[in-house]
Amino acid sequence: MGLIFFALTLLLPACGEQDARSTPAYFIPPTISHRAEQIPLETPTPIIPTPVIACENDLAFVEDVTVLDNSYHAPGDVIEKVWLVKNTGTCNWDANYRIRFIDGATMEAELEQALFPARSNTEAEIRITFTVPAQSGLAYSTWQAYTPDGQPFGEQLWVQIIVDPDLVPTGTPLSTP
Repeated sequence: MGLIFFALTLLLPACGEQDARSTPAYFIPPTISHRAEQIPLETPTPIIPTPVIACENDLAFVEDVTVLDNSYHAPGDVIEKVWLVKNTGTCNWDANYRIRFIDGATMEAELEQALFPARSNTEAEIRITFTVPAQSGLAYSTWQAYTPDGQPFGEQLWVQIIVDPDLVPTGTPLSTP
């Protein structure tokens, strides 16, 4: 009996040291539930888009700066017409805004030109260079502002002159006040 006790005493510490040095791998099977459980999901907060408020385009004629209506000019004279206008809309005019010929005589002006950029509620000058036609009498040219997507807006602008063949052409651009 004494020999068995001695052997157990020697073996037990040896087994304990072995357990301390290496952790045995245990397999734990997953728990299977026979009842269905609903997993609560968070309801996402809906994203409400910020409304885009479209601006409005408008243009108001303020005054003729040069080449007053019914002023007399010689055939062939080059005149620079300047209108003072106000951007009375809520949109800012950029380089994509245009002014286009819509009626009368082109008087050799380009049919479409850039509208001078202007912020909302500010004034701007619109300049177009014309050549007085050879035919005597009344000559006019009417113009309209257009948005970048081609929609007309605002008041129409025009130049109206009287061509007098008895006047001598000046040969230099005129901008009569």
